[in-house]
Amino acid sequence: MWGANFSVQKIVFATISPAGFLFARYLIMPACALVLLVHCYGLRFPSVSRTDLFALARLGFFGHVVHVGAVTYGIHWSTAFSSSLILACGPVFTLLILRFSGIERMTRAQVTGTVIACAGVLVFLSDKLLAGRWSAGAGDLVLLASASFFSYYTVASKPLIERHGGVVVMTYAMLLGAVPIVVLAAPTGLRIDWTALEPWIWPALLFSVVLSAFVGWLVWGWVNAVRGVARTAPMMYGMPPVAGLIAWATIGEPFTATKIAGATVALAGVALAQFAASVPMPASFRTRLPSVRSAASRR
Repeated sequence: MWGANFSVQKIVFATISPAGFLFARYLIMPACALVLLVHCYGLRFPSVSRTDLFALARLGFFGHVVHVGAVTYGIHWSTAFSSSLILACGPVFTLLILRFSGIERMTRAQVTGTVIACAGVLVFLSDKLLAGRWSAGAGDLVLLASASFFSYYTVASKPLIERHGGVVVMTYAMLLGAVPIVVLAAPTGLRIDWTALEPWIWPALLFSVVLSAFVGWLVWGWVNAVRGVARTAPMMYGMPPVAGLIAWATIGEPFTATKIAGATVALAGVALAQFAASVPMPASFRTRLPSVRSAASRR
């Protein structure tokens, strides 16, 4: 489902633009969040302290305004296969954030994996850069930046999840982050004649927003809880091949030997960095922040 979503979004963008998509997404997803909150808590939503409310607003800004906004435009400027591969590099950014925060030390194998992943991404992007496809290359750089912001979201959300639970953190951050996105995208969204759209746009839009973005995350969280993060995290490496095959079959995205080689090297480096044994972190940090595997699973 997540692999298919890259192609679905590119098709939708061609009709309503990335800004129109964001406008619709952040009207639909808050409605889904409210339904979930009512289902879980009735009409008495959990209260949070003012400090945590500001922290949730910060999560909403980086996780939705910055991350989702950048991902949307990055996918639009880049290709479906490139987008899925670059976003799969999220565990590397999570590891680097933990390292430079002084929370987790990197082993030699993790450093090697990070270098291999970066080299693989450079090889993967080389055909675009050598061909002068600067727009697609810029889209890939935007996606790299957005992957780092999601890694920050993953690390920063852990203490809040421990205090309030995953549903409260996900929905509150989404509701708070939706407000600025709707305001920024409103000039484009309000100009679109939504009643005149082709009928197939609505199923595609709902697939991307409701099934992939909302239900998909709920199911992913449940699977992690049932099967364990260590078992589910490797499944994320299936997303780029699925995305590439679906993009080839539906929107005619081409493959090259350079792309395949670069993607293989990049994913191998990410896997090495993610699953190599890490140096034990100080005991005072163990209950505060997620392991690299836990953070990666949220990607």
